Amino acid sequence: MLLRQLLLISLLLSPWLASAHNFVDGQPVKPIVITDRGELLLDTHDAFSYRNWSSGELAGKVRIVQYIAGRKSAKKKNAMLIKAVKAANFPQDRFQPTTIVNTDDVIFGTGLFVLSKIEKNKRRYPWAQFIIDSSGLGRKTWQLNEMSSTILVLDKEGRVLWAKDGDLTPKEVHQVIAMVQKMVNESQACDDNH
Repeated sequence: MLLRQLLLISLLLSPWLASAHNFVDGQPVKPIVITDRGELLLDTHDAFSYRNWSSGELAGKVRIVQYIAGRKSAKKKNAMLIKAVKAANFPQDRFQPTTIVNTDDVIFGTGLFVLSKIEKNKRRYPWAQFIIDSSGLGRKTWQLNEMSSTILVLDKEGRVLWAKDGDLTPKEVHQVIAMVQKMVNESQACDDNH
């Protein structure tokens, strides 16, 4: 009896059994509206502004969404995937990378540095979407780990097809890129037939 209880307790406490998020395959993410900062916009005069952003806006294109703590250690976790996305050169009319940065989860005193890095990336990749989540609403609503990086693959209807918190393996990076390429190709074929 005691052995069975100990086994049950050890299984319940095993980190590999714990879910680091509440995403459901085939469903949209739980809705959030970020009003504290929000989507970073760059106008034709090279000036930045923000607008409120809603997770409902994730529909419309195939996406890789990265929800990331505003920390260098979190950024490094999925650098391999970001490089693979750049190399894949997906068509901008069918695919958009979305990076949501939790600036509520930064190392004290580094907030302005983090924001300037995001602005630099927006200048370099103006077609990519950058969202600033100043209050950590996404992390709380989606039950994500602190100090981490979570990757989602969404179809063009905004439904979750794949999700993982933490570092992706090279095999998982390949899987994500292949999944996105397949959806982009299907979207192209569907448009060509209309």
